[in-house]
Amino acid sequence: MNTTPLGLFITWTVYGTFLPGDARGWRHRSVGPQLAQPHLETWHRDRLGHDVILLEDSMQLVAEAAIYEICDVRPWSLWTTSARTNHVHVVITAPEYKPKVVRDQLKAKATMELRRTFAIWRDRPVWTGKGDIEFLHSESEIQQCVIYINEAQDRKHRDLM
Repeated sequence: MNTTPLGLFITWTVYGTFLPGDARGWRHRSVGPQLAQPHLETWHRDRLGHDVILLEDSMQLVAEAAIYEICDVRPWSLWTTSARTNHVHVVITAPEYKPKVVRDQLKAKATMELRRTFAIWRDRPVWTGKGDIEFLHSESEIQQCVIYINEAQDRKHRDLM
């Protein structure tokens, strides 16, 4: 059986918006899904080195344009992307690239363009470290993620903190 994914569903968050212990639930990188832990969330929030800034509409457009641009110069197929106020989703096919490299290059390009366009992002983090990568092994899984990103996100009100 071929274990190479057909696509990747990549999500990363805006700096300080999804903290470990968060009431929405969170995922520990080695343990998996976790329930809310308010004291842990407070501990992390108290240690943030910068204010939390949400992406305004114009910033979301710049982040999305950066993602489209990097996909145009890489041998990657972008199925969809959506920058929200507090996170970014991407569904992409990037054969022969390590998923973490894809995620990191997408984030880096979006960061570069946001900092170039908006002074508020200079000299501070834009995103949290790393991000989530889910492997998609069929066209059906890709299509489900595309629908989720393009339609279901607005119904979930995930941009509200």
